[in-house]
Amino acid sequence: MSENARHAAFWRFLDGAWDAQENSIIAEVPVSLTVNAEVWITFMCTPLQLEALAVGFLYNEGFIQSSGDIADVRVCENGTNIDVWTSIPVKKPAHWQRTSGCTGGVSSPNPQNPGAARRSEEGPILTPQAVLAGMEQLAVSQSLYRESRGVHCSALSDGQSLRLLSEDIGRHNTVDKLTGQYLLQKETFTPTLVLTTGRISSEMLRKSARLGALAVASRTSPTTLSIEMAEDMGLTLIGYVRGNRFNVYTHPERLCGLPCFSLADSVSSEQPSN
Repeated sequence: MSENARHAAFWRFLDGAWDAQENSIIAEVPVSLTVNAEVWITFMCTPLQLEALAVGFLYNEGFIQSSGDIADVRVCENGTNIDVWTSIPVKKPAHWQRTSGCTGGVSSPNPQNPGAARRSEEGPILTPQAVLAGMEQLAVSQSLYRESRGVHCSALSDGQSLRLLSEDIGRHNTVDKLTGQYLLQKETFTPTLVLTTGRISSEMLRKSARLGALAVASRTSPTTLSIEMAEDMGLTLIGYVRGNRFNVYTHPERLCGLPCFSLADSVSSEQPSN
């Protein structure tokens, strides 16, 4: 049993009868982020990859621009606080904006230099098979999910295979952890595709774009705002990646094998005539 999941006893009702059970339940803990000796926020999170969570959050919110802006990062012995010291001046926001993230995520109201997806004029960079295989690999790589369920997982791919993986109770935390890993490990591959088990909300999309990904794919749905943002930012947005199928909502030109005619013309041609 890892520290990220704990035993819990419960009563189970099954086929008309009750019985006592015990199972692993995912850990949810408050962990404070202290920046240059000032407490900023408290994450509600799964207590793993905490250094990456802190650094990724600061980068995705635009407070730092590279790993070189971090002088030191460490988790206190009892695991309840992450201390970050920066080599540049950073200012704590006067207030935080609550997001749609699991467990009540927060973001700065106006992220500093949030960045945008890189635009590509090079044509297709992803095959449908790579998207499907990436989601399948994500599913089999979720060690914490297999232990306790109740946890989200995200991965960063170079377009061919998964390079980084993170798990957390909060889907937004998983992308911050991916970003932190990428910065702290000084990875040299080009981020291409973020895959996630969670819904693609606006903050998930923004964090993925800030990381430099060109495409975001989920086992479930995007939101209307994330579709609008993806179209504007040049991100390819993919939803409902399951089995041998998925939906492409924006910038399909990055997928190999799509027809040349427009989506609007194709949809309208399939509508029944009056």
